[in-house]
Amino acid sequence: MAKDPENLILNQFSEFGNYIVHRAVTGPALQRVSEHLNTDHDLCPRAFVAASGSGGTLAAGEHLKRALGTDIGVIEALECPTLLYNGYGEHNIQGIGDKHVPLIHNVMDSDFVIGVSGSACDGLNLLFNTPAGRRYLSDHRGIGQELMASLANLGLSSIANVLGAIKYARYMDLGERDVVLTVATDGADMYQTEIDTAADKHFGGRFDEVTAAETFGRYVLGAGIDHMQELGRFERERIFNLGYYTWVEQQGIPLEDFDRRRDQSFWDGLPALVPLWDEMIARFNGS
Repeated sequence: MAKDPENLILNQFSEFGNYIVHRAVTGPALQRVSEHLNTDHDLCPRAFVAASGSGGTLAAGEHLKRALGTDIGVIEALECPTLLYNGYGEHNIQGIGDKHVPLIHNVMDSDFVIGVSGSACDGLNLLFNTPAGRRYLSDHRGIGQELMASLANLGLSSIANVLGAIKYARYMDLGERDVVLTVATDGADMYQTEIDTAADKHFGGRFDEVTAAETFGRYVLGAGIDHMQELGRFERERIFNLGYYTWVEQQGIPLEDFDRRRDQSFWDGLPALVPLWDEMIARFNGS
C-alpha cells in the first residue's frame, strides 16, 4: 500500500505528530492536575511513568521534566523485556507495545526502565473486578466505594502504569508528600472476557477471598524494585542503538534522520510545528 502514492500510511510508532500532541497537550494537562492538587504547595512531583506503547504518551513526561523537574520512567512487560535486557517474548498487557523501540520514543531523555509482570496485571484485574476481590478490599483493606469504583475502571495497561509508579516510588524511597504521575490508558470494560481466562490460568479457575489476599500481598504489598534500570548515558545509548535494526535496516529510515534523534534540540524543536498546524487547520476550516 505504501508504494501507491494515493495512499498515506500513518504508523503510530513513527508518526511524530503522536509525540508532539502528547508533549503539547497531555503534558500540560497533567501539569495542571498536579498544580490543582498541590494547593498547599507541600507536594513534590517526582516522576511521570507510563508504558512504552507507541512512544507518544512518554512525550508528556518530557513536558513535565522541563516544567516540574520530574523523571521519566518507561514501563514494559517483564515477559518481553526489550528495553531492559534486549529480550523478547509474549505477554498479556494489551496495548503497551513490545519487541522494538518506537522511533518517536526519545530514549536519550528517559531516566528509568521498569519491568512489570503480566501476571501481576492479570491478578489485579481479578482483584478489582470480581466479587471476591472487592469483598477482600472492602472488608480487609478498608477500601471505600468511591476508590473501589475507580479501581474497577483500570484496564490492563492502566494497572501496569500504576504498578510501575509503585515500583518507582519504592526504588526512590519516596514519602507521602512525593507524587508520581501516570495515566489510565484503558478501561476494564475492554477486558471482561479476560477475567475467566486469568482465573483459569493463574488460580485453577477459582478466585476467592483467600486468593484475593494472596494477590494483594504478592503484587501490591510485595511490589519491589526488581527488574528496574536507572539509565545513564551508556544504558540510553544501548536502547537507542537497538532501534537501528527496526527503523534503518527494516523500515528504511535514512541513518542521518535516525541519528539526529540523539540530540535533545531535535525533540525540543518539534513543538514549534503546533502553531503552524493550527494555522493550516484554520485555513482549511475557513475554506
